Amino acid sequence: MKLAEQVESRIEGRPDAHLRTAASTNPDSGSLVNDLAPRCPDTRTTTAMPDANAEHHAPHTGSGAVATTKVLHLINGENYSGAERVQDLLAESLGEFGYHVDFVCLRPGVFAERRTARDATVHEWPMKSRFDLSVADRVTTLVREGGYEVIHTHTPRAALVGGRVAKNTGLPLVHHLHSPTARDTESRMRNVLNASAEWMVMRRAAQIICVSGSLVRYLDTQRIRGSAVSVVHNGVPTPGDLSPWKQPASEWVLGTVALFRPRKGLEVLLHAMKRLKDAGSRVRLRAVGEFETTEYRDTIMRIVAQLGIGDQIDFVGFTKDVAGELARMDVFVFPSLFGEGLPMAMLEAMAAGVLVVATAVEGIPEALRSGQDGVVVAPGDDAALARALSQLLGGSFSIERMRRSAYERQRDQFSNVSMARGVSRAYDRALGRDRSSGTTR
Repeated sequence: MKLAEQVESRIEGRPDAHLRTAASTNPDSGSLVNDLAPRCPDTRTTTAMPDANAEHHAPHTGSGAVATTKVLHLINGENYSGAERVQDLLAESLGEFGYHVDFVCLRPGVFAERRTARDATVHEWPMKSRFDLSVADRVTTLVREGGYEVIHTHTPRAALVGGRVAKNTGLPLVHHLHSPTARDTESRMRNVLNASAEWMVMRRAAQIICVSGSLVRYLDTQRIRGSAVSVVHNGVPTPGDLSPWKQPASEWVLGTVALFRPRKGLEVLLHAMKRLKDAGSRVRLRAVGEFETTEYRDTIMRIVAQLGIGDQIDFVGFTKDVAGELARMDVFVFPSLFGEGLPMAMLEAMAAGVLVVATAVEGIPEALRSGQDGVVVAPGDDAALARALSQLLGGSFSIERMRRSAYERQRDQFSNVSMARGVSRAYDRALGRDRSSGTTR
C-alpha cells in the first residue's frame, strides 16, 4: 500500500491495519515510524555543536521564579503569527513555574527578530526540506551539552526532528497541536504528508498538548487518545482594567488581524463589507497583518477592486503593536474558514474589550459564547456575517454587557499564565514529577 493511501485512511478515521501492525508488533524494526518515534511511553487514553552566527542570545534577567528545568522548543520560525505568539509567550511565562525555554528554528524567517522573549536563546538551523533530518544530530548535541530535559515540538516538521532527538537522548517529547493537521491547508497532499509525519511521532510522545477540545476530537479520529492527551487553551496577557465603551460618532471601524492566506476567510469579510455598504452602513476595515504570498495578495486586491470598496479598507501590514491596532477598532472580525485551533488574535481582542464577531471553526466557540461574549456565525457565509455585523451596529445586542463578559472570560480562563501553568503540568507529567511533593518517579 502506498504511503499516501495509508495516511488517507487514517485522516478519514479508518486506520489501516498494515500501518498499525508495523508500529505495534515490531517496536525494534527499522521502519520509518520507529526510526523517528521517541522512546517514550505509548500514548494512552485521557483529557486535560552550536553555530554562534546562527544563535540569538539574551541574558537571563532573574525576574520571577528561578527556572530550574531547561526545555528546548523546536519550531518552524519562518512567520510570527498565532502559533509563534504562543511559543513566545510560553518562553516569557514558564519561568514562573520552574521551566526555562530556548528555541531551534527549522525554517529561515522572522521569529528570532520579532519575539519578545529575550531571555530565550534562539538557534536558527534550517532544514533543507520537510524530511531533512540531518539537523537532528546537531540538535542532539545541543540538548546533551545544554542540559535540556524536555523536547517540545510544535509542527509536523519539528515533530520529525524532535522524535529523532528524543530517541537519541532518551528524553521525553511533548508535542503541541495548534490546528487539525489533516485539514490545515488548501492542499490535500500537503495535509496528507504533514498528518503522516506528525502521527508517526505523536503515537509515542510522552505528552500531547491540544489548544482546544476540538483538537482532542480530531486526534480521536486519528486513533490517538489517552492520558497523554490534554487540553491547554491558548492564552494572552490581560492588559489592564476594561476601559469604558465609546460609541462611534459616525463610522464604525471593523478590524481583523491575521497572517492572510486563503483559509483565513478575508474574501468572505470583503463581501460582507460590500453588503454593509450597499445597505447604507458606514463602516471601514483595518486589515492588520502580512500576506503569506504575493499571489494571494494580488487575488485580494482584485476582489477589492471588483467590489468597489477600496476606499473603505486600510491594509496595515505586520505590526508588533497589536494592542495599538485593537484600540483603533470598534469590532474585531475573525472570518476563518477552517484550520484554526484557538486564535490568539481573537483572545487579544477579548482582552482589549473589542467586540468580536467570529466563525464557528474548531476551538473558537469554546472561548467565544455567541450572544454572550460576542457573535459566532457559520464559516464561509458572507450574508450571515454581514447580518451579524449589522445587528451589532444597530444595537440588537447589549454592547457593554458583551464586552464585560468577553473581557472577564479571557482574564479568568484564557490568560498567558493559565496557558503556562497548563503546559508546565504537561512537562511535570512527562518527567514523572509530583509537583505537590516535589518528587520524581
